[in-house]
Amino acid sequence: MENTMKASKWISSLIAAGLIGLGVAGCSSSGTSPGNSASANAAVPTDDQIVSAWDYLYGRYLVLQQENYDINVEKVGYNKIKYNPLGSAQFVNPNLDVAYLEAWLAADKNHAVILNVPRVKGRYYTAELLDGWGEVITNINERTYPDHPYGKFALVIKGTNPPVPADAVKIELPSAKAKMLARVELKGSPKTAVRLQHQFTVQASPDIAIDPPLAVPAFTPSAPIRAEIFDHVSEVLATYPDAMPKAPEYQAAAINVANYMKGNDSARKRVDDVIRTKAIPGFLAGAKGFGTQKGGWSVTYVAGKFGNDVMARDIVNYGGLWANAISEAIYFVGLTDSDKQPLDGSKTYEIRFAKGEKPDAHVNGFWSVTLYSVPDYRVVPNAIHRYNLNNVSHLKANADGSTSIWLAPVRPKNVPQSNWLPTPEGKGFSLNFRAYVPKQEIQQGEWFPAPITAVQ
Repeated sequence: MENTMKASKWISSLIAAGLIGLGVAGCSSSGTSPGNSASANAAVPTDDQIVSAWDYLYGRYLVLQQENYDINVEKVGYNKIKYNPLGSAQFVNPNLDVAYLEAWLAADKNHAVILNVPRVKGRYYTAELLDGWGEVITNINERTYPDHPYGKFALVIKGTNPPVPADAVKIELPSAKAKMLARVELKGSPKTAVRLQHQFTVQASPDIAIDPPLAVPAFTPSAPIRAEIFDHVSEVLATYPDAMPKAPEYQAAAINVANYMKGNDSARKRVDDVIRTKAIPGFLAGAKGFGTQKGGWSVTYVAGKFGNDVMARDIVNYGGLWANAISEAIYFVGLTDSDKQPLDGSKTYEIRFAKGEKPDAHVNGFWSVTLYSVPDYRVVPNAIHRYNLNNVSHLKANADGSTSIWLAPVRPKNVPQSNWLPTPEGKGFSLNFRAYVPKQEIQQGEWFPAPITAVQ
């Protein structure tokens, strides 16, 4: 999963600015008549149906929350690239192996948006486009567009035909907006990566008509949105089409819950109680260990293209928006050791790759493992300012040809400095192992990072 600013620390600033909590949360059902026809015509949902409907909508609300933050708090604006400072770690789940840039791109029926991608040679890069649910639309790189891996790309709304430059590749967007997150691998030469980063540019007409982000109620990772999620279901669903095959079924169920609540205080209280006691605890429990688990690592093979896996989409959007498709990147998250005990910053752990099994042999791009604090998923300050290890870290091999990564608050005796990641003594932590352009054995679940082993 990738970086996102959706942390609880900025919620208070959103409320103070009046940017969140006025649109959806400001419309209470208590003022409507008990005889509301929508409520009378709605089927009474079971607890499981309420949970399922909440699960479905939560992923969209996480993206809307992020759009509100980016546009209304950071004031980045649409069709303007934000070039993230190199090495910046002041956000959730940062990736320190790449130069990042991001933008909210918006077209209209009469205008395309032009994304200019520079020629990048000898290092990983991609410009990832995502929809309003956190699903990947496409990646712009030499793998997806081998005949046009760089140059002009014209983004247009599907079904429209605005003027497009003759030398541009046309990409259809499901709706007016898309999130662009581009990455350029540092690969030991940060200055070159930064130069390339700033060669990504956007051209857009000032006449493009752009709808502002839909306001959403204030909520945080530790206190997710509850019954308010159903207050404006139709408006929320109208903001972006959903690529999930079963989206019509999920949306009909969510609308039914919304109608059930309307004008009925007891129904609203029941829905809120079910979300509080069942939906949220179930989601948070699932987020602690999801998908396939082995050796302390958890992974999902549907990131970026979720199919009908609502829970996977929620977890990915919750832990760090803008995950890529598995052909581009696979993310192994480590929250426990190989004995399923939570990772403890006071202990010593070894991740030992057998001879010939070093991750370099299993990726066509690059790999890295980054250490984060929990539950906020920030990098952990330490004396040597080291937050990750990767394929250019010059790891020293063991005598038997294996290679070990060591995790400990103090460098263990006889462990090379190059192979040590400092941990926060007395506190928990997590790991994110990123495999960029993973080979088929990783994509098919045949290769996992070596187990996270507690050393006695």
